Amino acid sequence: MTQIKRNAALVAASAVLLGLTAPLTTSASAATPSLRWAKCAGTGLDPRQQCATVEVPMDYTEPHGQKIDVVVSRIPAEDPDARRGALVLIPGGPGGSSLNNPSGKGQKLPQDVRDTYDLIGFAPRGLAPSTSVSCGLEHGDLALSKLRPWPAPDGSVAENMVTARRMADACVRNGGELIRHLSTANEARDIDRIRAALGERRLSAWGVSYGTYVGSVYSQLFPHRTDRIVLDSNDDPDPDRVSRAWLAGHEQGVEDTFPEFAKWASAPGNPDRLADTAAEIRPLFLALAARLDREPIPWPGANPEELNGNVLRQTLLDSLYDPDDFPALAQLILAAREGTVPPAPAAPPESVLQNVTGVGAGTLCNDVAWPTSAAHYQKGADQSRAKYPLTAGMPRNAMLCAAWPYPPKEPAVRITDRGPSNILLVQNERDVATPLSGALKLRRALGDRAVMVTVNSTGHDAYLDNGNACGDETVSRFLATGERPDADVYCD
Repeated sequence: MTQIKRNAALVAASAVLLGLTAPLTTSASAATPSLRWAKCAGTGLDPRQQCATVEVPMDYTEPHGQKIDVVVSRIPAEDPDARRGALVLIPGGPGGSSLNNPSGKGQKLPQDVRDTYDLIGFAPRGLAPSTSVSCGLEHGDLALSKLRPWPAPDGSVAENMVTARRMADACVRNGGELIRHLSTANEARDIDRIRAALGERRLSAWGVSYGTYVGSVYSQLFPHRTDRIVLDSNDDPDPDRVSRAWLAGHEQGVEDTFPEFAKWASAPGNPDRLADTAAEIRPLFLALAARLDREPIPWPGANPEELNGNVLRQTLLDSLYDPDDFPALAQLILAAREGTVPPAPAAPPESVLQNVTGVGAGTLCNDVAWPTSAAHYQKGADQSRAKYPLTAGMPRNAMLCAAWPYPPKEPAVRITDRGPSNILLVQNERDVATPLSGALKLRRALGDRAVMVTVNSTGHDAYLDNGNACGDETVSRFLATGERPDADVYCD
């Protein structure tokens, strides 16, 4: 589950077919670069970064039919004599872009890694400036507390089913033909077209969050096109549930991570201290959320324009992605306890939210079929609310995919241990979005293909972000030299 936080889009999801027919699994096999590089649009980019367009089939079952554009970016390896190949930066989401990552997070890579690889970013199909889609949702439905299916204060999911139908109808009405061809399988195939256009026989990759599923799918569909693969903050690869499993994972992710917030929020000397002991933070939060269910506080400029219980719960979930966000959450709690709110957080332009949401919706809903019964979701939400009160039943509730009218075009891929042993997983022990429990399922699925580095740290995105020096050094060494631990390791 890319990751886009407080004002952006959907949780992640994915799927792919194993054992596809030749037109679906093969791409041009590489050799001659075919890209025309030019200055990238936008400001604040590294002057070395250039962009180009790769033309790919909209529908891989009709490879000679309608084409769409996928925009890619590159910063060349800094030491031509040490160059090994291309490192594609696979974004989270679905709905995330890595187009500017060669100028951004790519520059956090150690020098020997930047010497070794061309850094490659891309805007996945459907996401501008690639050929783009939009669901044209109502403004209120772009609120993350609506895109995530929070039940009503009494636990009812009836309104969520109404919302799902309204959103799905809008996507069908406004998304065009392309929205039917957004999927993880097709993103993996697009990456292989990028590989061929770059003139590379093999690709290395650093996939983060939803990008770990994309990277896993690519490694499954094109195993002999892979070089060194790093999967960072890993998704549960359950082929029967896919995105439903990722949404469900939030209930455990919040439980894993909340104690760290509670310790921080009760620490002496903290200017945003909420209570004297960590044990007091949970009941304090639950009581405040329940009060806001009954008595929302107006919040001009926010979406929705009130701080209600579900907005607070969503803000908690968002803030647990990164310990750097703990102060803002605590300040919101302190204000709400006094009946006030801070200034509304700035939101991206609505056109961006519409685009990101359209990509997320198409991918989530095309990758796997979701149940359509309100009773199914009501039972799951009731069970989740009882066991995981901090997430109030949301992780087992109905997203817009419950009303999606299009069946998946292909079954979800089953990630297996068949293929080269060239994958390194890195995973924080406490991760709200991709909890360790789901990452361990991916590790088991990959078998001897992978080794996993578990990091004693809190937050989403482990490598060069919320992890620790031991984990960072292990991943950097693998990318630069190919040296990988002989077995799974724990970085304390």
